[in-house]
Amino acid sequence: MKFIPTDIADVIVIEPKVHGDSRGYFVETFRQNKLEAFLGYKVNFCQDNESKSSKGVLRGLHYQLAPAAQTKLVRVIQGRVLDVAVDIRKGSPTFGKHVAVELSAENKRQLFIPRGFAHAFVVLEDDTVFAYKVDNYYSPQNDRGIFFNDEALGIDWMLNSDMFNLSDKDKNQPLLNETDDLFEYGVDYYEQ
Repeated sequence: MKFIPTDIADVIVIEPKVHGDSRGYFVETFRQNKLEAFLGYKVNFCQDNESKSSKGVLRGLHYQLAPAAQTKLVRVIQGRVLDVAVDIRKGSPTFGKHVAVELSAENKRQLFIPRGFAHAFVVLEDDTVFAYKVDNYYSPQNDRGIFFNDEALGIDWMLNSDMFNLSDKDKNQPLLNETDDLFEYGVDYYEQ
């Protein structure tokens, strides 16, 4: 398992080792002790989620406030997405910046997104199956979002905007500068 730092500290691309032959392949998709050794702190995933979507479906940018803040480990089982994590930690040197990584069934890459980041993905192929682990349960009262196409974020979604298929919720999220429901840089949201 290979851990690749991104331009934003704490957001990590994970490339698992794929063992393949004429019968197919085997891949270890998660190993807690290796992840924690790389991170230097504990992560206790408690819930797995999965969605299936058609090309153009865009889900996000979502996050949950403390005490229900979530770390995510995301991957694609079938198809392809552009996965995006936005730093929403006020005071962070990378506040408002993002990491965008293509995840696919073919490349088997995963993205580790810690607490303090908003997350979204856009589906690049029909019948894409997206799976992820979280370390805190879904909490409707702590659920928040940011408008996916906020110009201040400068995200290239790799598709024309007329192809986007969004929920009503995601069409009506506030811009980053319109919300105070964010995280503070330097606060340990794992101790709360």
